[in-house]
Amino acid sequence: MLTKLAMTGFKHRWRDYLVLFSGLIMSSAIFYMFEALATNQDFLKQNTSISMVGLIFQFGSVLLTIITLVYIGYANSFLLSMRKRDYGLFMLVGARKSKIGQLIWLETLLVGITATIVGILVGTALTVGVSQILINSLGLTLHHFTAWYTPAAIATLLLYVGLSLIAGLFNLLSLTKTPALKLLHSNDQPNRPQLKPARQLIEIVVGVISIAIGYWSMANLKILQLMGIGIALVTIVLGTYLLFNAIFVWLMVALKRFSFAQRGLNGFTLSQLSFRIRNYTKMLSIVAMLFALALGAITVGMGFHSQIPSMANINNAYDMGLVNASTAEKAQIAAMKPKTTATYHFKATKKVVYFQAAEFNRQPFTTIHTRNKNQLTFNTVHNNAAKLQKSEDNYQLMQLQSGVMATATPVFLSKTAYAKLAQPEQRLTVFTTNNVIEHRVALNKLAKHHFHTTSPEQFGGRYAMYLMVNGMYSGLEFMGMFLGIAFLAMLASCLMFKILSGADADQHRYKMLDKVGTTRRQLNGAINKEIAVLFILPGIVGIVHVLFGLQMFKIIMVTSPYTGIWLPFLIFAGLYLLYYLITITIYRRIVLQ
Repeated sequence: MLTKLAMTGFKHRWRDYLVLFSGLIMSSAIFYMFEALATNQDFLKQNTSISMVGLIFQFGSVLLTIITLVYIGYANSFLLSMRKRDYGLFMLVGARKSKIGQLIWLETLLVGITATIVGILVGTALTVGVSQILINSLGLTLHHFTAWYTPAAIATLLLYVGLSLIAGLFNLLSLTKTPALKLLHSNDQPNRPQLKPARQLIEIVVGVISIAIGYWSMANLKILQLMGIGIALVTIVLGTYLLFNAIFVWLMVALKRFSFAQRGLNGFTLSQLSFRIRNYTKMLSIVAMLFALALGAITVGMGFHSQIPSMANINNAYDMGLVNASTAEKAQIAAMKPKTTATYHFKATKKVVYFQAAEFNRQPFTTIHTRNKNQLTFNTVHNNAAKLQKSEDNYQLMQLQSGVMATATPVFLSKTAYAKLAQPEQRLTVFTTNNVIEHRVALNKLAKHHFHTTSPEQFGGRYAMYLMVNGMYSGLEFMGMFLGIAFLAMLASCLMFKILSGADADQHRYKMLDKVGTTRRQLNGAINKEIAVLFILPGIVGIVHVLFGLQMFKIIMVTSPYTGIWLPFLIFAGLYLLYYLITITIYRRIVLQ
């Protein structure tokens, strides 16, 4: 009988269960996506040269576990709030508390296990899709990456099932010890914010000091090493929660005292935000951290991607050099529409390569000369034969000849002296395209055809440097972009779950406003303002965290981590705005029926 009553309650509130179930699925899916990288030690070792990246991911796992604990706790409280009235009615009609307790525990466990299994499958599918998009669009080279990773699935299953077991026991104890009448009226008891000036002042001071310590530790990561990441993890999470908990409660109460709160539906909007204020502070703290993680990861990933062209240009002015290029290979070069192309004849011994000086006088050879000991600051120098003979950068010509003859000595002879040499004459064709990355597919095909390999050690030039740098940065770039997308999805899941979970309870309030003559335009405006506040506050805090957090990447990035920062910020703002529009659309459909 109790099972039938429970199923009836489920059918009646299927929309709330759908919000809960989808939120848990996304949470477990994102956790699996992160663990698929964090627990894959072969992937971490083969795709990055940073020795402590494994420990950094362990800190990330701890942070994500903390976020998951709060998220599961909130989801559990939402499930509990949905069922309190139903279980109170069961008690009034004579159901035993022990039976109701079993039903509560089984229901919580069933929801948790089912959502986790589905979430792992969804996470695997998302890992496949996101990784393929990133690899194909960015031209990344990865080793030992797999979408399905059993240790990650086990870690996700154990965490979520364990938390579901604990949540089920908590629900059992909570409901069976609560009187039936209190259960019936549990949803009618608002959590009104109360100002406690002394306590809030202490929270603000401690929060600011904690965040300042976290920012300082990230800026001095070169000195603190791994300990700096641990300090930042603890202090920033603690400081963010304390500031939200103190300032947000104070802000809602203070705003009601201003005259604008009496205009239109502003007072109603502030009351809506105040109604479950304590729960909002916890969730908004999580969203602010996820916002910072997502935006920071995407910014760093794009930062590594933007470094690759600069790094590819530091050792040679030409994309590639071909010895004795065939007619078909010349056609391939012409198809790329190169900016410059030149052919030089030479005769070679094991240690010396002889060129015709006249050819270099007609077609000066361009070299790269670094300045101020900064590899990314360089000049392009156009050399005739005499200049190139004296230049310390003439090894760049040798690199293009075969890639492995960079130590050979170039000698430039007159046409008469060159003709007297007995060695067979060969041709060196060099060329420069407008963008190595743009033509990487054609250059790869050309390298395979001419050198029968794409190993950069076998040939010189910008393309060889691109392959080496791309192999070095691909793992870091992929991790940043992949985790940024994952954290962004979890951010959306958390915020949308928080907002939509209270939508059914808000229906009667909007019905009352409708009955007293409020226009649909005014109702839409109130919804837009209320949800906008919940999006803007964590967004501001998250941006500040990112701006300070990028300091820690100065030690591993050649260029400044702030270079081109406007692009990832702009992209992220667009995605964040899209989530906002989706959320208000769904919320309107629920509360404005």
